[in-house]
Amino acid sequence: MQRLLSRSSTLLRASLQCDLPAPASCSKFTPNSATRGYASIAADSSDEQHRWQLGATAAAALAAAGLASWLILEPETSLCEEAQLASAGQTQKRKPSLPEFHLEDVALHNNKERGVWVTYKDGVYDVTDFLEMHPGGASRLMLAAGGAIDPFWAMYQQHNQEEIRSLLEGYRIGTLAGGQDMSQQVADPYSNEPKRHPALVIRSQKPFNAETPAELLTGKLYTPNDLFYVRNHLPVPAVDPAAYTLRVEGEGLRTIELSLKDLRTKFKRHTISATLQCAGNRRTEMSSLKDIKGTTWASGAIGNAEWSGVNLKDVLEYAGLDDRSETEAGHVQFEGLDSDMEGVCYGASIPIEKAVYKGADVLLAYEMNGRPLSKDHGFPVRVIAPGIVGARNVKWLSRIITSKEESQSHWQQHDYKSFSPNTDYDTVDWESAPAIQEPNVTSAICDPGHNTPVSTCEGTIPVKGFAYSGGGHSVIRVDVSADDGKTWTVAELSSVPAKRSRAWSWTLWQAEVPIPRDHVGSIELICKATDNAYNTQPDSVAGVWNLRGVLNNAWHRVKVQVQEE
Repeated sequence: MQRLLSRSSTLLRASLQCDLPAPASCSKFTPNSATRGYASIAADSSDEQHRWQLGATAAAALAAAGLASWLILEPETSLCEEAQLASAGQTQKRKPSLPEFHLEDVALHNNKERGVWVTYKDGVYDVTDFLEMHPGGASRLMLAAGGAIDPFWAMYQQHNQEEIRSLLEGYRIGTLAGGQDMSQQVADPYSNEPKRHPALVIRSQKPFNAETPAELLTGKLYTPNDLFYVRNHLPVPAVDPAAYTLRVEGEGLRTIELSLKDLRTKFKRHTISATLQCAGNRRTEMSSLKDIKGTTWASGAIGNAEWSGVNLKDVLEYAGLDDRSETEAGHVQFEGLDSDMEGVCYGASIPIEKAVYKGADVLLAYEMNGRPLSKDHGFPVRVIAPGIVGARNVKWLSRIITSKEESQSHWQQHDYKSFSPNTDYDTVDWESAPAIQEPNVTSAICDPGHNTPVSTCEGTIPVKGFAYSGGGHSVIRVDVSADDGKTWTVAELSSVPAKRSRAWSWTLWQAEVPIPRDHVGSIELICKATDNAYNTQPDSVAGVWNLRGVLNNAWHRVKVQVQEE
C-alpha cells in the first residue's frame, strides 16, 4: 500500500519537476472520477475520513497534472487490484497514457531524497521503495540510480525472467521520450565463455552455473574435472598466464607481487583432497516449501578433487606475517579477476586462524586432479579453503589482503548467510548474522533417482549417495530408511584416508535397504548422516528454511516406484 501511495507522490513530483504535458486521453477524466479510482490506495488507513481525504487530494492533484488516466485501469479495476494481479503472476494492460520522461529527468533522480529512478528499455521506473528489498542489497541497485539498468541486467542475466520483469513493471511510472537509449546497449560480457561438458545440468547460462548429474557423483571418490559442478557469479575472465600476478598486502605485511612462475618455484608444492560444495546445494527442496530467489540447485552442486598448489600460510609468511601481525589481522580477504562493468570484483574472506593454522591446509591451487585448473575452475590460481563453504574459495585469484575486517564484498556481507524461517527480504537484517564459513553435515541419495522403477525381486533396494561435513569433521555413519524412519539400515562407507580433524573430503556410501513387506507402488527413501562430533541432520526442511535457501541439510528424500516381478 505504501508503494502505491508513493506512486502518486512520484507522479506529482514528476509533473512539477518535468513540466509534463497532459496526455490527450486525460480530458475524459475528472477529479471526481480520478478520486473514485484512487480512493482504494488509502484503504489501509484506520480513519475512514482520512482515507477519503487522502485519496481525493492525491487524485485531484494527479488529475490536474494530466495524469489521472494512469491511475484508472480497465473499468472496475483499482490499483490495489492491479497489485494483487501482479502478485499472482497476472498482468493488467496499462493505459497508453503514461507520461514521457527525458533522460535528463531520470538523471535527476539518483538519490533517496529525490527518489531513485532507473530505465529499462523504453520504460522509466521509480524503485525507491524497492531499494531495501533488493536481494543484492540497496548499494547494488544504487549503481544504476538515475540511469539504465540494461547494462547491469546484461551482466546479471538471472534478472531476465518473467517473474522479475513483472516485478519491475509494478514500479513503472512512465516511458522514455524517444524510446530506448541505444547508447546503453552493451556487448555481451559472456561472449568468450569456455566450452562445457554436455552432461552438466545447466541451472543458468549467464552467469554459467551447472551441477553434476546426481547419478554420476558416486562413481568414484574424485569427481572428473569436466563434470565438476560450476558456480560462477560473473563472466569468466580471460587471463594470460605469462602476465599473471598475485598481489599480497595488508596488516603486518610488506606488499609483494608473485607471478605464476614464482608460486611454482619459490614455495613447496602441497597436495590435498578436498570437497567443495555450494552453500545453496539442495535449494530446490526449500523452494518446494516456499519461494526462494537463487540458483535452483538440486543435489549436484558438490564435488571432490585432489588439489595441488602452495600453502597460503607459506605465502603470508614470505610477505612478513608473524605472530604479532597475525594478532592484528583478524581476516584474510581474497579478490578475484572476475568483475562486473563497474569493476566490482568477486570477493570473500576467511578468519585468519583458518589461513595460518598448520593443519588448516588452505592452498593457492593451480592444479585440479593432476591437471592445470580449467577456466571455469579458476585458471590460473584459485583459493582452496578445505572444510569451508564454496563461496569463500575464490577463483581467478588476483589479490590477498590481511585485514582487521572481513571482506566488505556483497557476497560476504549481503549473501551466503542464513536466517530464521520467519525472516524474509522485507525484514532481514544482514548484519545480524555471520557469514557462512563451515557448512553443516549433509547427505543425499544419488541412485536411484526420483520416480525410478525398482523391482521387488531381491527384496531390497540398492541405494547410493554421498555425505559431507565441513570444518574437517569426518562422517561416521549414514542411515537409510524405506519406511519413513521406523527402521534404518546402516550404510557402508568409503572415503579418502584423512588425519584427525582434517577430513576435507566427502564420504560415499551404499546400502541394501529392505522393501517393506508386500509393498507395491510409491515408496520414499530417506538418508541422514552423522559426523564425528555427533552432529546429525534434522528431519524437516521447514525448520531450516531461509530466504536465501542455503545450508539445507534436512533428511534427503527420494520417491521410487516399487514394481512386482
